[in-house]
Amino acid sequence: MLFNSFTFLIFLPIVFLLYWFVFQKNLKLQNAFLLLSSYVFYGWWDWRFLGLIIASSAVDYYCGIKLGTVIASNGGEKQSVNNGEGLLQVEKGSNNLIAEDNLRNEVISWFQGRRLFLTISLIFNLGMLGFFKYFNFFIDSAADFISVLGFQPHISTLNLILPVGISFYTFQTLSYSIDVYRGNLKPTKDPIAFFTFVAFFPQLVAGPIERASNLLPQFFKKREFSYQQASDGMKLILWGLFKKMVIADNCALIVNPIFENYQTASGLELIMGAILFAFQIYGDFSGYSDIAIGVAKLFGFDLMTNFRTPYFSRDIAEFWRRWHISLSTWFRDYLYIPLGGSRVTKAKAIRNIFIVFLVSGFWHGANWSFFAWGGIHAALFIPIFLIGKNRAHLHEGEHIFPSFKEVFQMLSTFLLVCIAWVFFRADTIGDAWIYLSKMFQNPILPSSFDWFRYHLRIALVIFILLEWFGRNDPSWLSRLSFKWYRYPTYFFIGFLIMYWGVFNENIDFIYFQF
Repeated sequence: MLFNSFTFLIFLPIVFLLYWFVFQKNLKLQNAFLLLSSYVFYGWWDWRFLGLIIASSAVDYYCGIKLGTVIASNGGEKQSVNNGEGLLQVEKGSNNLIAEDNLRNEVISWFQGRRLFLTISLIFNLGMLGFFKYFNFFIDSAADFISVLGFQPHISTLNLILPVGISFYTFQTLSYSIDVYRGNLKPTKDPIAFFTFVAFFPQLVAGPIERASNLLPQFFKKREFSYQQASDGMKLILWGLFKKMVIADNCALIVNPIFENYQTASGLELIMGAILFAFQIYGDFSGYSDIAIGVAKLFGFDLMTNFRTPYFSRDIAEFWRRWHISLSTWFRDYLYIPLGGSRVTKAKAIRNIFIVFLVSGFWHGANWSFFAWGGIHAALFIPIFLIGKNRAHLHEGEHIFPSFKEVFQMLSTFLLVCIAWVFFRADTIGDAWIYLSKMFQNPILPSSFDWFRYHLRIALVIFILLEWFGRNDPSWLSRLSFKWYRYPTYFFIGFLIMYWGVFNENIDFIYFQF
C-alpha cells in the first residue's frame, strides 16, 4: 500500500477513527488493533509474505525472552568480569580456588547461553534476508566467475520475489536482540507490543529503522490524543507528499528515460539526468520518511528524524550525518564500533570505514554497482578522516545566507554525491562508467529535449529555498503555527501538490526495492 495511493487515503482515516474513538480506553486493544492494521497494510502488497515478518517477530521475541532468562538465572550483577586484567572477582576465603573455578564456569556458560540465542536471531534474520535478497546474485556471480575460467556452468537460479521492506524490519528487530544481549534493554514479555513494534505500519517498509529502545517503550505508555501532535503530523505528511509527488516523481519522468537510453543521450542530457536523480532519490526517500513520521504522530508516536537537509553538507562526513540517519547510526553502533571504530590504529580504522561503507552499499541491493557506490563514499570519506576533519561541521550555521566558502563546499560535495549516484542508479558498474564518460561528449541538447519542464524548475527553486530556511529544524513547518503566513504556506504547498503533483501509483517509492 503506497502512501500516495487512493487506497491509503481510505485506509488511514478508518484506522485513525477506530484507534482513537473505539480502542482508546484499552492500551492492549489499541496495540492489537495497530498490529492488525499493520498486517493489513503490509499484506495488501502480497499477503503471502506476512509469514516472514511474523516468523521474524516470533524468533526475536523468543530469543529476547531466553536472553533475559539466562541473565536472570545467573544472578545478573553477581559476577564481575575483569578488574582491568581479565581476572574474575570472588570473595576471599579458604576455598578461593574452588570458588574461582566455579565462578569461571558459570560465567562461561552464561556467555555461551546468551551468545546461543543471539546467534539464533542473527542466523534466522540475516539468513532470511540473504536468501531472498542475495541468493540469486551469488549464484549468478559464481557462474560468471566460473565462465571466466573457461567453463560453461549450468546453474539454475530461483524465481524469488524480494519482500517489500525486508531490509528495514530485519534490521529493526535485530537491534532489539542485540540490545537485550548487551544488557542495554530489558526483554519484553508482551508479544502484542513486540509484534506491533516490528510491524508498525507507518515506517514498516522504508523506515526510519527504529531502535527498540526508542519505539518499543512507547507501546507500553497510555496514549492520549494531542491536537498539536496530530497537527504537526499532518504538516509533515503534506511536506512529504510535496517531496514525493512534485519533486521526486516529476524528476523520475525525465531521469528514467535518460538512464534507459544513456548510450544515445547527449552529454548535457546525462549531466541533467545525474543532477535530477539526486533530487529524485532525496525527494522520494526523505518524502517517505516525513510521511511515516507524520502518520506515526497521528497515533501518538514519535519516530527518529531520518534526514537533515543533506545536500547542504559541506563535506562527505557531514553528508553521512544528514543522510538516512537511522541506517548510518545503525551501522555505527552495531558494526563500526564493535569492529573497534576509530579507537584503533589508523590502518584498522580505515579498514573499519571501508567495511561499513561497503556493507552499507550492499545493504541497498544485490548488485556490484551498489558495492561500488559504497566504495566511492568510503574513498571520499577516508581523506577527511585522516586529516581529522570528519567532525569539522557538526552544527548548521545560523546565518541567513551561506558564505562564498560554504557555497563552494556545498556545491563540490553535491557534485561528488551526484557522481556516486550514477553508480547507484546504473544497472552495472560498466554502465555507470560509460554514462560518466559520455557526460563530457556532445555537449548539445537535442531540439526534442524538454528542458526539464518549467514547472519542475520553479518547484525545485521553491524546494531548495524552503529546505534552506528550514535547515535547522526538521519540523520547520510546525514553527509556522504562530506565524500569520502559516495558512497561506500550507495552502500554497497543497496547491502545488494538486496542480503539479504526479498522480501515478505506478511510480513506487525507490526504497521499496531495498
